[in-house]
Amino acid sequence: MSRITDRNSRIMLFGTGNLTGNVLHLLARDDRADLVVVGRSLESATRLANLVRLTALQLGRTVRVTPDAADLLDTARTAEVIARHNPAVIFNGASLQSWRIITNLPKRHFDELDAAQFGPWLPMHLTLMHRLMTAVVAAGVKPVVVNAAYPDAVNPVLSHLGLAPLVGIGNVCNVVPAIRAAIAEHFGASPEQVGVKLIAQHYFSHYVPRYGEPTDAPFCMDVELDGTDVSAEVPVKAILEAVGSRHRRLGGIDGQILTAASAVSVLRGLLSERPVRTHAPGPLGLPGGYPVEIDRLKVRLDLPKHVTVADAVWINEQCQMADGIERIELDGTVRFCDWSMDIMKRLLGYDCRVLRPDESLDRATELAAKYREYATYIGAAA
Repeated sequence: MSRITDRNSRIMLFGTGNLTGNVLHLLARDDRADLVVVGRSLESATRLANLVRLTALQLGRTVRVTPDAADLLDTARTAEVIARHNPAVIFNGASLQSWRIITNLPKRHFDELDAAQFGPWLPMHLTLMHRLMTAVVAAGVKPVVVNAAYPDAVNPVLSHLGLAPLVGIGNVCNVVPAIRAAIAEHFGASPEQVGVKLIAQHYFSHYVPRYGEPTDAPFCMDVELDGTDVSAEVPVKAILEAVGSRHRRLGGIDGQILTAASAVSVLRGLLSERPVRTHAPGPLGLPGGYPVEIDRLKVRLDLPKHVTVADAVWINEQCQMADGIERIELDGTVRFCDWSMDIMKRLLGYDCRVLRPDESLDRATELAAKYREYATYIGAAA
């Protein structure tokens, strides 16, 4: 991993779940890594840190992984931990409820609830990220912050509050490797010869591996082969169908390694002296996902030449409506689509048409309780 000279390159990671664990293991492949893992429990953080450190040692590398503890709902404690470690980069892998929880439902019930899409679950992901960004300000240090918790929507909400993380990970980035592989297959080329610039919100990355090309959500995809624009020659429908057929992969908790890889591409890019091209959701507080260029703790949009920033934002704002979010107001208030919330109300008895950021914890608590009641009622694990 190329590093900026005479700059702090410490990465602090919040959360001790599967995603953060995978990110740590991938980062630990570089024996120059200086990592801090923070969990609600010092015991869980210590065990994860030691697992990462000892796994690296088994593979012949010695890495520094320091455990610490803070509850993100305790802003003062979180700020103290951040100030003490003074990281260059903070990665948030924590949410109040994982997106994977509803996948534990029997398929029929999962399909019914999943039809509401991801938007209504926003309070589960906004709450802790809001507290973390507040703690960063209170800490009096200036790390760049990378968010894994529904960054397509969380980052723009926080941007309207003056608290935007620099960038997100996953989602749009997760679907690009399969798209590149399918395009390479079509042209009889290697994936390394294929360049893709994709503008799309979370909904696209959730939909395509399951059903192919969406008809209810816009996206933009430019393709180069050996540096030549071949977008007009790409059979988009067939390519996106191939993502879920010939290039189908494990999902759920097993698929988290791909999300972790997207996180590492961003984290390494931030600490690189040379530009790294990848994709990321929520860059610079924008809604949805974009091609980006990253280096030296900075992120820039890397849009196709014919696409303006306004065009790209419009595409993502339209696409997020298919994810159940009608719009995000200038004060950070979120208005959800009626069709989406109607499903949540019918199945869970949860009805939140408008979410103000300062209500996020209360709404998340309510939603968690409603979901547990529903899961218990149908006899599923909550």
